[in-house]
Amino acid sequence: MSALARPLPARGSAALNDSTLLRGRRTILRKPVIADYLAWSHLRAESRHFLKPFEPTWPRDDLTRMAFRRRLRRYDREIRNDEGYAFFVFDAESEALAGGITLSHVRRGVTQSCSMGYWAGERFAGKGLMGDAVRCLVPFCFETLGLHRLEAATLPHNDRSIRLLKRVGFTEEGYARRFLNINGAWRDHILFGLVHGDTVGPSDRSDVS
Repeated sequence: MSALARPLPARGSAALNDSTLLRGRRTILRKPVIADYLAWSHLRAESRHFLKPFEPTWPRDDLTRMAFRRRLRRYDREIRNDEGYAFFVFDAESEALAGGITLSHVRRGVTQSCSMGYWAGERFAGKGLMGDAVRCLVPFCFETLGLHRLEAATLPHNDRSIRLLKRVGFTEEGYARRFLNINGAWRDHILFGLVHGDTVGPSDRSDVS
């Protein structure tokens, strides 16, 4: 095998299961489990007004344990079908839940790409944790899953997210009108891409999330 050849990609639970840990310089990423419910619901509840302008409208029961169980079942189904991979992001120093990062719309065949989305609790925003988490996830996308392209979209006024993506090494590639339904309305988004082989920017404690 050539020294430049990539290892065979893993898919489904072979790529992400309850024992999978991704370690960055400042964060730890792992699959969400039911024991995370209280930490997750508290962080989301206290950050509701902070997150609302950047997310789809929350269902009325979104923070209930039943809804969290449904969420986990959906994550498990997407993993089994190699359609998506969800992680919770933890502050490596305090071990506190800081946010989440999800790979969705995994496309194989000639495309070999996926979309990435992320969120941070309000008290963890602007501390560099999500930048570290995104850097940590890049090898999982390109080496573990064997994908070629990682895509992300952000609202034009979300300066923190734009700076994060550019610092990591994403390239701004376009502008999509009314791209996603956010906070009850169709919103324009700026499109970013990272391709296998692109240079990933070094970790920086001044990163924002």
